[in-house]
Amino acid sequence: MEILDLPFMQRALIAALLVGITAPAVGIHLVQRRQALMGDGIGHVALTGVGLGFLLSANPVWMAALVSVVGAVAMELIRTYGRTRGDIALALLFYGGMAGGVLLMNLSDTGSNAKLVSYLFGSLATVSEEDVTAICLLAAFVVAVSLGLRRQLFAISQDEEFARVTGLPVRTLNLLVAVTAAVTVTVAMRVVGLLLVSALMVVPVAAAQQLTRSFRATFAVAVVIGTAVSLTGTVVTYYQEVPPGATIVLLAIAVFVVMTALAAPLARRRARAAEAAAEAYDRRVRAVPDGADDVRV
Repeated sequence: MEILDLPFMQRALIAALLVGITAPAVGIHLVQRRQALMGDGIGHVALTGVGLGFLLSANPVWMAALVSVVGAVAMELIRTYGRTRGDIALALLFYGGMAGGVLLMNLSDTGSNAKLVSYLFGSLATVSEEDVTAICLLAAFVVAVSLGLRRQLFAISQDEEFARVTGLPVRTLNLLVAVTAAVTVTVAMRVVGLLLVSALMVVPVAAAQQLTRSFRATFAVAVVIGTAVSLTGTVVTYYQEVPPGATIVLLAIAVFVVMTALAAPLARRRARAAEAAAEAYDRRVRAVPDGADDVRV
């Protein structure tokens, strides 16, 4: 295939594959914790890291990872200890991160509007070999945490109080989720863009939840969806010359719509089965003679 012969497309496809795996793997925990917009906030903060990288002539991906981690930890601490003013502090962090990134990129010698747009909305042609190396290492960290600590992360995502009673280090695990989300944003920003990365963390998970019931099944289906739309969107971008981030996100939303349509008749079928089971149970209860000690079901 012609597309595989081009070095920049090889790098873009590798990055898209890793983004498709890591974004839903972390996003499922954010969705369960009702923190679906956390990735969006981290994306705002990451832009400051990108601008700082250009200003200091450092790799923007690594600098964005560093700043994103600091910002994510700050968000988690505000969420944990913030009270009535917590939302204001988060807003200041989000908007300050975006403004700081734009300002730093314009102050740098290499900063330009084209480069700013490529980080905000993604760009295939600008993914370098150094970026791919950084993305691979960061993605390996995300996958290791998501799979290695899946039981612990599942516990705190479902019920923090129960997890704390069982002896899990809830505060440390919460911080780890925040750090992993920050790293995921950095992984995805070269393909999807900082302003759209949150959608790829949330939409595949929401789509998978339409047809699945267990956490494990939702995790697996969400990763499959994320990988499929990322690779498909990257290929479409090459042939149609459209923005990769927008294409990938719209494909993910289309999958969500299709799965929602498929879920409706499935839900009705399950409801009828549940009603039939309840009616069968009632008939058995009524068939038991008065004075019987138990009911066989």
